[in-house]
Amino acid sequence: MTLFRNLMSDQSGATAIEYGLIAALVATGAVVAMGALGNSLSNTFTQVSTKLNNAQDGKGPF
Repeated sequence: MTLFRNLMSDQSGATAIEYGLIAALVATGAVVAMGALGNSLSNTFTQVSTKLNNAQDGKGPF
């Protein structure tokens, strides 16, 4: 009975689980932010490439 009571009062594993959940939340946020940034950069480089090609072909202003 004493062993069971000691196991129930031991909360050292709960802290590790909390840190794991926080790390998972931070990682998820980082992945979402990097995905959005990647899409934005891709669009910017596509626009720059299109404008440079138009300028090279003499198709008028940027």
